[in-house]
Amino acid sequence: MSLPGHPHIAYRNGALHIEDCPAADLAQRFGTPLYVYSRGSMLAALAPYQRALAGRRHLVCYAVKANPNLSVLQTFARAGCGFDIVSGGELERVLAAGGDAGKVVFSGVGKTRREMARALEVGVRCFNVESTAELEALSEVAQAHGKRAPVSLRVNPNVDAKTHPYISTGLTHNKFGIAHEEALAAYRRAAELPGIAVHGIDCHIGSQITEPGPYLDALDKVLDLIEAVEAEGIRLTHIDFGGGLGITYTDEAPPAADALITALLKRLDDRGHGQRELILEPGRSLVGNAGVLLTEVLYLKPSAHKNFCIVDAAMNDLLRPTLYEAVMGIVPCAPRAGAAEHTWDIVGPVCESGDWLGRDRRLAVQAGDVLAILSAGAYGMSMASHYNTRPKPAEVMVDGAEAWIVRERETVADLFAREQLAR
Repeated sequence: MSLPGHPHIAYRNGALHIEDCPAADLAQRFGTPLYVYSRGSMLAALAPYQRALAGRRHLVCYAVKANPNLSVLQTFARAGCGFDIVSGGELERVLAAGGDAGKVVFSGVGKTRREMARALEVGVRCFNVESTAELEALSEVAQAHGKRAPVSLRVNPNVDAKTHPYISTGLTHNKFGIAHEEALAAYRRAAELPGIAVHGIDCHIGSQITEPGPYLDALDKVLDLIEAVEAEGIRLTHIDFGGGLGITYTDEAPPAADALITALLKRLDDRGHGQRELILEPGRSLVGNAGVLLTEVLYLKPSAHKNFCIVDAAMNDLLRPTLYEAVMGIVPCAPRAGAAEHTWDIVGPVCESGDWLGRDRRLAVQAGDVLAILSAGAYGMSMASHYNTRPKPAEVMVDGAEAWIVRERETVADLFAREQLAR
């Protein structure tokens, strides 16, 4: 029985499987906490993007920030993807994984001159510029290196993505992009700068978006702006429409990727822009439901007011519940048939009251059981920390019945290996 939204994660013969690997066996073999990723799930999530865009000029750029593990990046590079990066470190990860710099778009509001120079050196596809100050700096860096930087301007269309405020990026009070009403002047300036080559326009309105309306509203505003820019003689060859498509964590019902893209392409065609190359930057929708975090139950702490199930994973391993109050599925790897269920708060060992992974969950559970936190493939390990001097988990990739380590578990010694005692 597959779990809703997780076609590659299913119960078979009373045991949770990730593809063909029993989750409890993975926990025993590699230890916990443990991130596990399904390669088949990632490729299956990519397929509708590629199917809907077939026959169109396009580039699918995986958003590295969602999950930057080298094996994940390698999987998408081999599938023909480009990459959306937001730092020089992410650029180096892409290159180390065999990614093509010519398929990289460099986003982010705070690119340093050193990062700009390195990106120019390796030949990234495009810089998504987010302010006029950045535009001026990039022109200077490009000139100093005898180059012209390919750019698109990230435009903020002031469209509500109807998502959590921390991951909404398309409103006027967000730090991202150039305000829609200021964009035309910014394009005029870009066309004047000697170190800049204007290529396109970029728009990204947020993450975990679960309805098509905000996308279509934003696209209309972008197309209006394209027409105004080109009326000034500045040609734009591509539209980078970002990513942000949501996934099913509990009961969300986001549109299928191919259905959303079909609607976007129709709007482009209806308005006479079907010839333009379309760049998309999916992240969560490609890896979110491909990953789980396995964690062992350490202690049960029932009380008159609250029952606590204390596990060995914590907020430093998975920040989303604490940061966003995100609700993520939590299921047993080996359900206890016939055992009585109780309501538990699933909490970790970190010394913070905010260290919780799930609240008010009905589970039949005992110490030593292994739980699977679902939909943990995006913004899980990528946001992990060493708080309380806790080593980060290991990461494992699964492909059919095979499973192998793609990031070794850290040791405590690793955490202070680069520190020195005072003199």
